[in-house]
Amino acid sequence: MSTLAPNAVPLATVLADTVAAARAAGRDDLVGRLEQAADRVRDPRHRIVVTGQLGQGKSRFVNALLGLDVCAVGDDTTTLIPLQLSYGAQQRAFLVLSAPGTDETRVQIPFDELGTIDARNAHARGRRIVRIEAELPNQLLADGIVLIDTPGVGGHGNACAAGVLGIAAAADAVLVLSDASTELTEPELTFIRQIRELCPTVAVLLTKTDLYPHWHQVLGADRNHLARAEADVALIPVSALLRAHALRLQDAQLGAESGFGVLFGFLRDRVVARDQAVTRQAVARELHSAAEHLALALGSELVALRDPAAGSVAVNELQSARIAAADLQRRTASWQQTLTDGITDLVGDVDHDLRERLRGIARTGQEWIDENDPGRHWGAIAEWLSESVDTALGENLLLTYRRAELLAERIADHFREVGAVELPEMHADIDDESSLAGSGSLADLEPDIGFTSKILVGMRGSYGGVLMIGLATTFAGLAMLNPISLGAGLIVGGKAYRDDKTARLARRRIEANAEVRRFLDDVAFQAGKDTKDRLHRIHRVLRDHFAGVAERSLRSIDASLRAAQDAATTAAAHRAERAVILERQLNAVAELRRYADSMQTELERAGGTVSG
Repeated sequence: MSTLAPNAVPLATVLADTVAAARAAGRDDLVGRLEQAADRVRDPRHRIVVTGQLGQGKSRFVNALLGLDVCAVGDDTTTLIPLQLSYGAQQRAFLVLSAPGTDETRVQIPFDELGTIDARNAHARGRRIVRIEAELPNQLLADGIVLIDTPGVGGHGNACAAGVLGIAAAADAVLVLSDASTELTEPELTFIRQIRELCPTVAVLLTKTDLYPHWHQVLGADRNHLARAEADVALIPVSALLRAHALRLQDAQLGAESGFGVLFGFLRDRVVARDQAVTRQAVARELHSAAEHLALALGSELVALRDPAAGSVAVNELQSARIAAADLQRRTASWQQTLTDGITDLVGDVDHDLRERLRGIARTGQEWIDENDPGRHWGAIAEWLSESVDTALGENLLLTYRRAELLAERIADHFREVGAVELPEMHADIDDESSLAGSGSLADLEPDIGFTSKILVGMRGSYGGVLMIGLATTFAGLAMLNPISLGAGLIVGGKAYRDDKTARLARRRIEANAEVRRFLDDVAFQAGKDTKDRLHRIHRVLRDHFAGVAERSLRSIDASLRAAQDAATTAAAHRAERAVILERQLNAVAELRRYADSMQTELERAGGTVSG
């Protein structure tokens, strides 16, 4: 292998050479990790999630971004199921389905049915539709962009924000859409803050600027809201309609006014460039790690060949290292115990946090219902309840990821003896497919009685008063219907009406509280299932990652010990020949390590370490 320079030799070529060297050394564990890195270099995909509240123009924006009519749009049309758009030589569409106890399956559907798919589609055959995947020839998608159009969040009975957050956690960038009709609301700011904590690259797009002449004022107000919320996100005004007109008329001026040029610059500089840097950093770490593992066996064998006495010392040292590694392997139970205890604690704490948040929502709702007439404000109660539940589920999701990262650091402490241990990328490694279905809906309360019924209630009550007082006054020689009996009827009828009104209000409050509790019970049931599934995935990711760390360390020392022992028994005639081969291989490994170090130095010089 000749002298390597990061910009002189293609990264894919270096990875291919390293894979070949690891395979020749019998290190299948290194081969697997290097091939994953090579796949990442060959197929650099950038997952961009498009999300926002209902009615913000997400689907129209996706169509304008691609220059194609792919997503269904309309005043009464909304995205019901996540739609993933990626490059393909031909237009194809698939449903990704799941059922309890089975792996996900893909079912091909006609491409022109994309806009008509709902949860009860016949192609699903009763299984849950996780997402729709569509492939189509498009230049933007051919550059590695993968767009994910998500259902609108917010609004009663619509997509759960926690499900969108689960998708955003594994995304390379998230575009949050908010139209220019009004400033960012408190629920939107909370949603943006939660997304920013999960995804490093976020932009807020102010859409429909062509419809609202005052969008400049809204832009300034949104910028102030984001600054007060300390949300480090880009704010870009765009118009999908102007973009569509610009593409149809080939009008550069309209294209500039649409704001999509600024958006493409953001995608180029903050998404693609950052992903490339992150990929190169990850590959540099893998190359450096592979070089160290390969050099250990080669160096031990070369020392034993050149100097049998020194080789004997090296064998003894390696045997000591082997004993230490075996001890590390035996202490596997220790880190696994930390993992098991940590996951158990995490399950309990996350469940308690979720229940406490939902109990707080229930208490607040009950207090408000007991002080007001829920029948008059039921729509507002439903909206508040949905927003509160979305916020609670989002905060619970963030707690899960924070605690999982702390647990990974605690487990890594068990491996400090073998050097710094890379932590798993929790957000990227956990394919979070939480339910995006709405958390159900509140049933309508029994409507209040009409005006005629109220009159009848009063008349029914007044009849008793008129009859009772009228009979009494007949002993005084008065007629049954007289001013006294009519006045008594009015008084008794009014009281009967007020009593009936109070009873009806009490019934509505009881019914409203019961409906809120049922709604929150449904949320707790579904969220509890999603949380358990997420924690099981976290458990598997941590277990597989650290088991791999322990196995690679032990295999490297085993290979070194074997090589040194074999060298000690090699015939003298073959020592020189074998030493030449080993020197050449060690030089290649040294060049590989220098290449990885140069990559890291170059990345740090270009802009510091990119956080993954």
